Amino acid sequence: MSQDGIPPAVRRVYGPEDLSTAAPFAGGYINFGDWSGVAPAGPPSRADRVRSQQALYRRVLGEFPHPGASRLAEVGCGRGLGCALAVEELGFAAVTGVDIHPEQVARATAANAGPLAAHPDRLAYTTGAADRLPFEAGTLDGVYSVEAAQHFPELPGFAREAARVLRPGGRLVVTTFFTSGPAAAGPLRELLESFADGLDVPHPIAGFAEALDAAGFARPAVRSIGPAVWPGFDRFLAGGVVPPGHWSRNFLPAWRDGLLDYYLVTADRPGTP
Repeated sequence: MSQDGIPPAVRRVYGPEDLSTAAPFAGGYINFGDWSGVAPAGPPSRADRVRSQQALYRRVLGEFPHPGASRLAEVGCGRGLGCALAVEELGFAAVTGVDIHPEQVARATAANAGPLAAHPDRLAYTTGAADRLPFEAGTLDGVYSVEAAQHFPELPGFAREAARVLRPGGRLVVTTFFTSGPAAAGPLRELLESFADGLDVPHPIAGFAEALDAAGFARPAVRSIGPAVWPGFDRFLAGGVVPPGHWSRNFLPAWRDGLLDYYLVTADRPGTP
């Protein structure tokens, strides 16, 4: 781990390599996508891929019941396109994108120059770590994270920080892939390069739920959305996006074999505003 807290693999992939430009993440939202409403007759197109990524953001943001009165932070915002979607399409009162990588914050600022100019009081991007969020206690209505928590070195600190910055009654929403348990770590490192090189951390889903409970969240809800994610993403990859036999095609069999799954997790901070 470097002095600034950025793991080496994260620094490389989100720095000079710029994962947002990789073909599997066409459009720059950098997530595997919610394909439940994207059902092309043939192989998925680049436009289908972008729609799937936007749909995953809409699913997450739909967990916040009062957009017009909600001030949110996205932890691990990447290029920040989901933050802009939350403000411009869904009408959230304010959204701040937080990313540990300064290059990603710079990219988000550049990629969303138009929305930033149009909504200077409602949209912002800043550097910060999941376990050191740059907000005062009790100042946010919601915290969310889309396919970023698998990179966090540890999750209890993230859970505690989310609880700290949320007001009473505020909500945390997280979606990403988690493992089925500690025993899955070894097989996943053999199957998937992102686990082998340390980019993805094999966090068990039960461990995250326990961290939320320990941080004081009430009744965390854990839902599998794997059927909406893995088959559609693999169909897109199979259309010539990656070479035959590429390691990324192993996410689908890893899911089918029960080593990991994609989850939508929600948890509320107790109390009333």
